[in-house]
Amino acid sequence: MRKTKSVGKREKNTSGSHISRMLFLTLLLLTAGMTLVACGKETKVEREKSVNVRVAPAEKKQVQPYLATTGTLKAYEEVTVSSEVDGIVKNIVVEEGSLVQKGSLLAYINDIDYNLEWQRSEAALKQAGANLSNARAEFQRKKTLYDEELITKQQFDDISTKLALAEADLARAKATLETSRQKLLRTKIYSPLKGAVKEKRISSGDYVRNGTPLFQLIKVDLLKLNFTISEKDAAAVKIGQEVVFYVDSYAGKEFRGKVSLLYPNIEEKTRSLQAEAVVSNSNGALKPGFFAKTIVYTTAPREVVLIPSIALLYDNSTVRVFVVDAGNKAREKIVKIGGKYGEYVEITEGISVAETIVVIGQNNLSEGVKVNVAR
Repeated sequence: MRKTKSVGKREKNTSGSHISRMLFLTLLLLTAGMTLVACGKETKVEREKSVNVRVAPAEKKQVQPYLATTGTLKAYEEVTVSSEVDGIVKNIVVEEGSLVQKGSLLAYINDIDYNLEWQRSEAALKQAGANLSNARAEFQRKKTLYDEELITKQQFDDISTKLALAEADLARAKATLETSRQKLLRTKIYSPLKGAVKEKRISSGDYVRNGTPLFQLIKVDLLKLNFTISEKDAAAVKIGQEVVFYVDSYAGKEFRGKVSLLYPNIEEKTRSLQAEAVVSNSNGALKPGFFAKTIVYTTAPREVVLIPSIALLYDNSTVRVFVVDAGNKAREKIVKIGGKYGEYVEITEGISVAETIVVIGQNNLSEGVKVNVAR
């Protein structure tokens, strides 16, 4: 009987332990399930979390395509004025920086010797004229006598030769007088153009020879803008196109010119095309040597779709932007871009007018992410 009772106790204890284990497992599964549910809720919350962004609309605007480059202003014309006679510089009328008109007097060379030479040549011309008159009168008398056979042919030939020599002497005297007159005139140095004195190379009292450089003059009412165009853009530039440029001395002020010259070759070292534009400078505000930020307009104005250039995302050769749809969700779009216009860029494909473009915060976006547009 004791044995039977003892066995009953053991069976009862074993049953209780089994129930305890079952309860423990049940609690463990419930805890795990609650944890999974909680994690699921967190994930769902994270997915619903929105990204703050700033946006701007895609706009259709009229623009004029252009090429941006740099250039330098140069004098339209630069001339070295040299002496045409020998002599001592008597007086200088201008200084460096002086504005001059075409025909303005620049300097005098002592003209005493040239004036005396001109007077001698004038006297020699008068003498040659008198000699020719006498020779002609004598020729007429001898011709009459020769016609009446009162003198020999040799005598008539002699007077004919004398007349020819007298005529030659007169022509030579006229040429000498004109040479003397020109030399006398050239003792005064005149400006060949309207401009300014860039450099004065002489002083009063200097002895100069024919060909000695005296002044460097520049034409300043017109200027040349020298600039370069890259080889790939060379075909877009034509003579007559408008050029707009800016100089540091007049911040924000716009100056204009027209393309006047395209060089016939591409520079091999820089792979660029040299070009020139003519610029009006009637008020003298611009100076040769100014550095110029240059814009060359290549075609007529046209309407294009523009977005801020900061909205673009580059992935090798692919360009992407994010737009915000009606449900405030981000949508990725592949676009093709055209010209750049300041802070904006032309979109040739992929974006339509009035779409809302993400301009700040796009690096944190992916397709379908909810966004919060900052106001």
